[in-house]
Formats: sequence, C-alpha cells, structure tokens
Amino acid sequence: MTRAIIHVDMDAFYAAVEQRDHPAYRGRPVIVGADPRAGKGRGVVAACSYEARAFAVRSAMPISRAYRLCPRGIFLPIRMDRYEEVSGRIFGIVRRYTDLVEPLSIDEAFLDVTGSRRLFGEAVVIGERIKAEIREHEGLTASVGVAPNKFLAKIASDLEKPDGFVVVRPEEVEAFLRDLPVARLWGVGEKTGAILRGLGIQTIGELSRWPEEALCRRLGTVGEQLHRLSRGIDDRPVVPEAMAKSMGAETTFAVDCEDLRRIRQSLLRLAERVSARLRREGLAGSTITVKIRFADFTTLTRSLTLPAPLALTDEIYHPALSLVHKVPLEGRKVRLLGIAVSKLTPKASPGQMPLFPSDPRRENAARAVDEIRRRFGEAGIVRLSLLSPGSREGGR
Repeated sequence: MTRAIIHVDMDAFYAAVEQRDHPAYRGRPVIVGADPRAGKGRGVVAACSYEARAFAVRSAMPISRAYRLCPRGIFLPIRMDRYEEVSGRIFGIVRRYTDLVEPLSIDEAFLDVTGSRRLFGEAVVIGERIKAEIREHEGLTASVGVAPNKFLAKIASDLEKPDGFVVVRPEEVEAFLRDLPVARLWGVGEKTGAILRGLGIQTIGELSRWPEEALCRRLGTVGEQLHRLSRGIDDRPVVPEAMAKSMGAETTFAVDCEDLRRIRQSLLRLAERVSARLRREGLAGSTITVKIRFADFTTLTRSLTLPAPLALTDEIYHPALSLVHKVPLEGRKVRLLGIAVSKLTPKASPGQMPLFPSDPRRENAARAVDEIRRRFGEAGIVRLSLLSPGSREGGR
C-alpha cells in the first residue's frame, strides 16, 4: 500500500498568533524576539510576519539588524506560554485523524494517514479538513503538503507558503522534483552545494541522472542519500511523539551584566519559566544544567543530578543558584544565562517515592499562579523578590 504522509507547517506562527490576538497588528510588520532598543538591542528574531519579510527581515537575524531594516515594525517579546497553548490545540486537531504524529517543532509536524483513509477519506481530503479546522477554530493558516513520503511532503508544504496546499501523487514525483534546485534536498548545505555546482548540477533532475557511484566518489555516503532523494525515495517512517529530552529557557542581557543580584533575579525568572513548562507537560526532571555566556562569548555549563525528579520553581532555582556560585564571576560580565532540566520522567509515573516528596499545597499554589498568568499575562502575578531591589535572594 502506498503511504500517505502529510506535512503541516503553520505560517509565521509566533507572529500570526500575535496578529490574531491583537487585530491592530494585522497587515503590519510584526517581529517577535528580543527588545531592539532602537537598533542597539541584543538577541535575535524568533519569528516575523510576512509583512516584515518584505523588508528582508528573517528568523534568527540579529534583532539590531531587523530594526535597521524595518524600524517601523512592531517588535514584541516572545510569549512562549501563549504559543504553546495554541500549539496544543492545533496538535489536538491533527490527532483527531491519526495517532501517527511526529512533531518537528511547536508549529510543524508529519502525519502518517495511511491507515486513516478508510475512516476519513483520501489523504487530500484529510489535509483539506485539517487546514480548514485550524483556520476555523484558531483563525490561523497552515501550509500543507501531501505526498507518499516525508521528504516530498516537506518540500510540498514549503512551495506555496503562506496558506499553501500542494499534493504530490506517486506518478507525479519525477516531474515534481525535476526542475527544483538541489538546495531543496536535505543534506545540501553551502559546502555540498558548491561541490554540486562545480559538477554542473543545478537541479534535482540533473542530480538524479548522475550515476550513484560517481556521486559517492565525490561526496561519500552523502552521495547515496542525495541520489535516493533526487528520485523521490524516502523510506523513513513517521515516528510518534516521544517525551522531550530536556526543557530549558535562557535570556540575553540587554547590557552585559556583572550585578550578582540581577543575575540571581534572572535565574529565578528562568526557573519559573521552566517550572511552568514542566507542569504544563506533566513532567519532572532530576538533572539541572546552568549555562553562562560571558561578554567575550566564552560559554560555560555546569550540571547537577539530584536524587529525585523535581518540577517546582524553588526546586529548580536553588540547585541552579548553587551551580552559578561555583563559577568565578568576579570581574566578569555575563551576556547570557540559561537553565535546563533533563532526565525527564512523567510526573505521575509510578516508581520509588522521593525521600522528601513535594508538598501538594505548593504544587496547587504553583498551578494557581500558572492560571493567573495564562489569563492576565506574566505581569498578572510577580514574586516580591523580583520587584524589590532591596529584597533578599529569590526563591520563596
């Protein structure tokens, strides 16, 4: 049986959510990421609307450059909790049609609907229904590719963004790939692309006509992979979602920081963000990792594994703070600070009870804080230690 694979990719997801939530932003260039600070900001663009892309703004671009390209753009902070909330509902839609869902990111996934066709109709019908339901229920557009394998479905969803819908039937594969640039192939970066151009290969069709042995002599094992892809062959299965290996958060200071109080406060904010994500996913972790990048871009990481999984803010913050204290900071300016929790397990999974189990009242209080912030934003409730410059170390 020919497989039926769908690739769903949300269009400019973070920026689209902001435009949906704030009607005044619709039709205007929206740039989500770090504070540009009038062109002197640090950090990068996390996402941008298609209106911003018309000014050559792109994801991962330094935010200072984005400001110079589009000074009248609407620059917004990342609201990850909001994007994850919307993403959860979108994934709920796609899972109505198949259990074989492989998320690639918060806004992108492969679906294997081979076994769903008897119940819902052909893959094209399923793709159209998913696209329509996302628009109806979330007011957002998705680009969808339908094809016999993951490689072809991914290319198909990219071709007509935004709001695209491209179908590649088995008998159309050769014609579909023939005139596309070789850069569309997975594994073709700058170096490999330069080698292929040196061989006179510009398109996927041209690559497919080269003998596999000749490609392998020049490219090694990559040559075999590219030869298969150039003929539309991709046998990789859709792998359903596995548990995340780690959850983390990081922040880049607007000005390199040597104020230990500010570093502690930033660490506490990061612990809050990671803790909220762990609760939302029903997870806990036993390894804490702290990442510190200095003004000269030297980066250090320190890790600590605890005897029992944890998820609450204080449980993350205090071990993280102990790791920071082990790093010589005197006379050094910190550019970036991060926390990650790994060795994750389901919070409700059976197993040995920790020696000092979390107080249920603290967990209930944490969930109440999550709900307040979900409804009123991050400023809806703030720890006193993050408001008062003269307060003692955060964490309570």
